Amino acid sequence: MKSVNKNATANASAESAYEANPRTDRPCYGEESVDTLCDAKFVKLYDLRYQEGKHYLDASRRAKRDLVALSSDEEFRSMLPDAVTIAVVVILPDGKPRLLLNYEFRYPVGQYLLSPIAGLIDPEDRGEADPLVTAAIREIHEECGLTVKATDKVTVVNPCAFSSPGMTDESNAFLCAEIHVSDLGEVTQDGCVGTELFAGFETVDTETAAKLFATGRDRYGNFFSLATWAVLGYFLQNYRK
Repeated sequence: MKSVNKNATANASAESAYEANPRTDRPCYGEESVDTLCDAKFVKLYDLRYQEGKHYLDASRRAKRDLVALSSDEEFRSMLPDAVTIAVVVILPDGKPRLLLNYEFRYPVGQYLLSPIAGLIDPEDRGEADPLVTAAIREIHEECGLTVKATDKVTVVNPCAFSSPGMTDESNAFLCAEIHVSDLGEVTQDGCVGTELFAGFETVDTETAAKLFATGRDRYGNFFSLATWAVLGYFLQNYRK
């Protein structure tokens, strides 16, 4: 399996080219200024007391000591994200690329949303040489039953992007996995675990992807996430002839 982390190389070589951040007037707060309001397994809620009598609520997947808001500038620039989102491109024997998406039930919106393959980075992944690729390979196997082979390619497209930083410090890495399959019968959702609910797949060619990207709606007229929109855009940019 060929893995490519082009951003790691680019970031390392360009580190000295970054400008010094002139904004030194940011609100500052330490761990003692953060109160835990909710501490559930997959999501937590914190009260950031950034000034006397002023509060900002922060939803997070992280323990208080690991909050992004408490990180130094150096830690911020080198942080691992919470999750991976993958543009899974399947290559059938006809050679035509198809983007593999699924319908996953998203509890906060009460709908099955057209979604890319995605999942949290596990603690075990973080100890690997390339935790983003490791997590992506695992999620691909869990959510669609595909095993990434030596002839396949996994590429890190964006190492860390924030989901909705006005509300949460949750972050995702975006990757692309190009996987060769003999037929779509290899794709299955039998390996899904926990609270995950799925309702089948969509395999879209570039023509269908262009329609989805332009309308922002799936075949049922439902909206989907920004992650889906980003993955569609990447697929079109790199695979449409």
